[in-house]
Amino acid sequence: MYLVNCFFVYSFLGFLFESIIAIIMKQNFNSGILYGPITPIYGIGVVLIIVISHYFFMNLHLPRWRETIIVFFMLVAILTVLEFLGGILIEKFFGIVFWDYSSLPFHIGHYISLEISFLWGFLSILLIYVIKPIIDPMLKEFPPILTILFIILLILDIIFTTLHLKGVF
Repeated sequence: MYLVNCFFVYSFLGFLFESIIAIIMKQNFNSGILYGPITPIYGIGVVLIIVISHYFFMNLHLPRWRETIIVFFMLVAILTVLEFLGGILIEKFFGIVFWDYSSLPFHIGHYISLEISFLWGFLSILLIYVIKPIIDPMLKEFPPILTILFIILLILDIIFTTLHLKGVF
């Protein structure tokens, strides 16, 4: 249940993160395609960060600073692929382009940019060493009934969003 709780909490925090950036940048912006206040790609990304960093930290047996560098570059690559796949799938299934990095100097297409990829790596390390230790105690005390409720709400949100985007209502 821990990783499921991570998914929901960090999906919500990702929604807040993008919303705050949009307010600061004074942009009209929606975080993700769902109606609810979660952005699942952040939840998926954080679950990957937790699983991958845990695996490498438990198995590399190197000085921590070297492990951190290896984890940084692994996460840059993996999160870049996740962002690319997320963009492609959203565009393919819903006909929507949610982000476009083609205005950045080191972009590859409109879903990948070296600058953003390194930002994800930096934020991953910040998450591992600063944010996760603060949030983990709360996640470990999360009542299972809330997790089940969030799963039901997410499923309903996906259904309603899909029906709306398909023009059913």
